[in-house]
Amino acid sequence: MPERTVTGAAPALRELGYWLHRYRRIWRGTVVISVANPLLFLTALGAGLGKLINTRTAAALHGTPYLHFVLPGLLAAAAMQTTYVEAAGPVLQSVRTRGNYRAAATTPLDPTDILYGHLLFILLRVTMTGAMFALVGAAFGTVGATRALLLAPCTTLIGLAFATPVAAWAVTVSRPASLTMMMRFAILPLYMFSGTFFPTTGLPGPLRDLAEATPLWHGVELCRSLALGTATAAATAVHVGYLAAMAAVGLWAARRSYRRVLHA
Repeated sequence: MPERTVTGAAPALRELGYWLHRYRRIWRGTVVISVANPLLFLTALGAGLGKLINTRTAAALHGTPYLHFVLPGLLAAAAMQTTYVEAAGPVLQSVRTRGNYRAAATTPLDPTDILYGHLLFILLRVTMTGAMFALVGAAFGTVGATRALLLAPCTTLIGLAFATPVAAWAVTVSRPASLTMMMRFAILPLYMFSGTFFPTTGLPGPLRDLAEATPLWHGVELCRSLALGTATAAATAVHVGYLAAMAAVGLWAARRSYRRVLHA
């Protein structure tokens, strides 16, 4: 036990090494996707839908070009989606079909080491996706270079806020169909109605209140206010505090569920 205390970070890093070793085979494809997705979105929205919105509904955006408005929302939504893809299916497979969690649990690695190592990998992936998105946005001129630098850590926080509760849930799931249902009935509605593509002020009262209570809305507002230069200290503290609290509660739940499942 004393030796474990001295080198407490090493076990989680060994688990991270496993995920990085697997990632070596596919990293080129994910980098291409991380660049191609924002390019396609920004080209379509800027050259197509954006022009129509700018001429007809500019007042709803307070004069902000639609491309400048939608980029931070897309970045936050991409962070959520990337996190779900990396945290849901791989966690289920690691417990069930692939069994690498079970194999790791037979070594001196503690379930929390396995959790922390996988979370570190997920955060690396979502940070990379956010950085690519921000770089493409800066290249398009939709966000300044200095503000683009602020968006990468925002995506990391959004990723952590989603990764911990998703991992806490996914480690207990036994059927892949449950992941599909979660994507269909939770992730996609969040993507569509949390302010990613249009202001939530256009929603009816109860739906607006519901949308503005979601973690993605806080992530979108945090990214958008920083990208557009409209951030205030109070609002930023609220958004960061909400996402940090969600990450902390999710981590607490994940530690419990990982111990229960992997010690079973």
